[in-house]
Amino acid sequence: MSASPLVDAFFDAGTHTVTYLVADPATGQAAVIDPVLDFDPAAARTSSGGLEKVLDVVRDRGLTLTHVLDTHAHADHLSGADEIRARTGVPIGIGARITKVQKTFGTLFEAGDVTPDGAVFDRLYDDGDRFMLGAIEVEVLHTPGHTPACVSYRIGDAVFVGDTLFMPDYGTARCDFPGGDARTLWRSIQRILSLPETTRVFVGHDYLPAGRSEFRWESTVGEQARANIHVAGRTEDQFVAMREARDATLTPPQLILPSLQVNIRAGALPPPEASGRRFLKTPLNAI
Repeated sequence: MSASPLVDAFFDAGTHTVTYLVADPATGQAAVIDPVLDFDPAAARTSSGGLEKVLDVVRDRGLTLTHVLDTHAHADHLSGADEIRARTGVPIGIGARITKVQKTFGTLFEAGDVTPDGAVFDRLYDDGDRFMLGAIEVEVLHTPGHTPACVSYRIGDAVFVGDTLFMPDYGTARCDFPGGDARTLWRSIQRILSLPETTRVFVGHDYLPAGRSEFRWESTVGEQARANIHVAGRTEDQFVAMREARDATLTPPQLILPSLQVNIRAGALPPPEASGRRFLKTPLNAI
């Protein structure tokens, strides 16, 4: 796993999310990880300006896009995976336990078109699955805790951890979504920290904590082990107590309802009604 992919990051300020373009320098084959579909909730309008920036880089560098990968069903932004698939024909991959998330939220939204079998995705990855990005091997690590379906993608000397870890000065992700669990997250984090110290760690969000003047999204396993404010120097029980107490104070993400009903569909919008219009549902008093 010593090969070093080229990594470009695209920061979406509205959702504090990072989309990654990861390329094998030897072959030019590339993957997009956690793409964001632009969404204006006040106007109920989607757009693809952020995705177009990513695809412009793919085109300008002569890269060949071969994979679109989501680390989990995000609760804070709409996935752009389906839009990229529609434009390029590239398959979408996600962790196989997405079926649990589809079952939970398909029921919540009474989404009759959503079957809890992952069929709207092209590739369902189990823990330990491996595939090639050009000449670089990709290893899928099941890293649940934030959600039951979270995976991380280890690509050469880099690992893309989604919401499992944030930057060391911000800590870790919440665990109070359905199927989330703080103790499970701790064990997933320990798995990531067991990778070589120099492994580059790319996180899914950055929220600019006090004391830092610029957004960041890359660290190393060594830095996370030494300095992550939620993990370093804590025992498992201490982490669980901290994480559960912190989660009890958090409000739901602003875009949780539109995001989840789109993301269980691999980023596709709900099917149109008889009028041809598409609607996002807001189940009242349900979360």
